[in-house]
Amino acid sequence: MILNSIGLDSKKTKVLANDLNHLLANFQTYYQNLRGIHWNIKGKAFFDLHTKFEELYNDANIKVDEIAERILTLGETPLHTFEAYSAQAKVPVGKNISEDVKAVRLIVNSLTELLKIEREILEKSGDANDEGTNSMMSDFITEQEKTVWMMKAWLNEDV
Repeated sequence: MILNSIGLDSKKTKVLANDLNHLLANFQTYYQNLRGIHWNIKGKAFFDLHTKFEELYNDANIKVDEIAERILTLGETPLHTFEAYSAQAKVPVGKNISEDVKAVRLIVNSLTELLKIEREILEKSGDANDEGTNSMMSDFITEQEKTVWMMKAWLNEDV
């Protein structure tokens, strides 16, 4: 086993960085979705949702940076083109969504996909003894599970 400069198995960190790039692509799509619904939301819930969507896209923007910096910490290069993001993203793309229920459902569906990816990374980072990535995924998962619960409550649906 060859260790990198932060003491982790180089082969395992390469795999993790690749998975983090996949997460990065999906987070960028999620971020753009949030910007779009923030700009386009209409209706009686406008004031509350406009503010909430801004809160969520600001948080997503911070997470995008954290993911990219983690990839760099692992010794790899983060994806940074829309072409690369589009090729890897599994998060649904929201286009011209202005209705409140559709916007909130897009968030739930996006977070559900992100949580799947993050749980896979969490498992691999545990196996690689990569506490930095593991901690990041654990924090993301905890926050996003709460957001899903809140959005589902707003939709009047069970989690």
